[in-house]
Amino acid sequence: MRELFDEVSGKSPLDPEEAVRRTTGGPRRKRFYAHAGVVDAPDGFAITLDDKPVRTPSGRPLVAPNREIADAIVTEWDSQKEFIDPLTMPLTRLANSVVDAVADQVEAVTDDIAKYLGSDLLFYRAGDPEALVAREAALWDPVVFWAADALGAHFILAEGIVHVRQPDSAIAAARAALPADPWSIAALHVVTTLTGSALLALALLRRVLDSDQVWAAAHVDEDWNIEKWGVDEEVAARRAARLVDFRAAGRILKSLNSAAG
Repeated sequence: MRELFDEVSGKSPLDPEEAVRRTTGGPRRKRFYAHAGVVDAPDGFAITLDDKPVRTPSGRPLVAPNREIADAIVTEWDSQKEFIDPLTMPLTRLANSVVDAVADQVEAVTDDIAKYLGSDLLFYRAGDPEALVAREAALWDPVVFWAADALGAHFILAEGIVHVRQPDSAIAAARAALPADPWSIAALHVVTTLTGSALLALALLRRVLDSDQVWAAAHVDEDWNIEKWGVDEEVAARRAARLVDFRAAGRILKSLNSAAG
């Protein structure tokens, strides 16, 4: 199974869109196991297939941080039919990324998220039409104000797409709010890259917004264009694929938050 998920992981194990591109048209693998399961492991809960440990593409044991996430991964494996489709297994793919890539380089992944704070989606506003300006403000302003009040991160808003340098102090304050554990930071990276906003990812982590609210906020402009010009089927298909990975990342963050109390 290592080769199968190697194909899906792509060059960047945290890039779900790259995963989709690399898997399209690839060979399908038949389901070779009767059942998936979970066993206790020293550092969490290990996933098994027919009582044998599942290994990541790099050969490491696939171990989840809590039972809820482990059970959800098992459900993905048990839900496979005659052929295994990794694109229907977003939690497994994210788990592979955590174990193989993120666990050994949390700081680098954190830095990558922090880069978005210099040009976050929420900072660049439309100048017109008035209704779109109002819609962006309604969905984005509460997050920007929360970052200022709760995190001490005071960012600068701009009209249009001309880059505005954000205060180093604001970026540092928001970066300090990022967690240090690999599972949370991996999930946040997925949310950030799929939405274009590290602030939305932080708002989801801190339960300022729920997953549906974050997804809607990330697609204000796209939804506006859909209302005016209709749905582009190719764009809609890509969005649906991204949503699968977004919901998996959100599910992990929710589970970790619940476990932490």
